[in-house]
Amino acid sequence: MAFDSKAAKSVEGWVIVVSNIHDEASEEDVQDKFADYGAIRNLHLNLDRRTGYVKGYALIEFEHYEQAKKAVDEASGTELLEQVVHADFAFSNPPPGFEETKKEKRRSASPSRK
Repeated sequence: MAFDSKAAKSVEGWVIVVSNIHDEASEEDVQDKFADYGAIRNLHLNLDRRTGYVKGYALIEFEHYEQAKKAVDEASGTELLEQVVHADFAFSNPPPGFEETKKEKRRSASPSRK
């Protein structure tokens, strides 16, 4: 099984992010669209607290890489409620040779008390 070099698995499964979702879409609309690619383990459709409408994206978790990859490849660029959606993996691996350098923040020594 060959994985996409940029895709990374979350703790529980393969998560994709779907953007440009219509603000009046329901969880059922998104579920119906993506259930064709495999069993959805988890679906999170974020709502705006003020308006109650969808913020425009969803996180969808599949158990197997092949299902998530198929959803990304086949659903991206298709329509959901007359709006073209885009899909990609939510987590990615850094490119080969990439090393994140974190500089430690050191506190300055406190002045000595007299």
